[in-house]
Amino acid sequence: MRVVHIKNPQQREACLARLCAEAYGQEAGLRPLATFAGTLGVLVKQEAARVLALVDNHSRPVALALLVLDELGSSMTVMLLAELDQDPQQAGVARPAERLVAELALKAPLRVDARDAEQEARFREAGITRWLDGKAGVRIGLGPKHPATSLEDLPRALTFDEAAVIQSFKRDRQQFDDYKARFIRGLETFPATL
Repeated sequence: MRVVHIKNPQQREACLARLCAEAYGQEAGLRPLATFAGTLGVLVKQEAARVLALVDNHSRPVALALLVLDELGSSMTVMLLAELDQDPQQAGVARPAERLVAELALKAPLRVDARDAEQEARFREAGITRWLDGKAGVRIGLGPKHPATSLEDLPRALTFDEAAVIQSFKRDRQQFDDYKARFIRGLETFPATL
């Protein structure tokens, strides 16, 4: 088992499309597509986003994560995380999303945001032991290599305006159609191995 940083543009697009689809589910409306477009159009262009996968011993992806740099470039935030269905015939990887976070926390200054106690418990099992109280009840977990010691010295993660992306889709049908085609192509060409 190992972590793979997906640098190949076609594989990165395919993995990002699958990650957005898995993270948001079938009933999410335009959110998966807006996240896909905003990540590629803003964060990837700024070299501020990384798509990573945990692969099993046969190089099959079992979990995906989108990491985004903070505005100082000193740490990374897990923006999206998803487990992928594993073949029940094969010896599966137990709790692959937690394993991916645990591996990343050992190597990078990692931040996670937990929206509820269940998410926090999952991240605690993955080795995130330092916690801060954020806004609106969000708990912010910091990996062992993260330099922040308080909320005041925690830099903001880079992001994009999801609502603006959706508005741009409404104004520019060609842009919407292009990203939709790329998203669908990504889902169809998701790599079996990395």
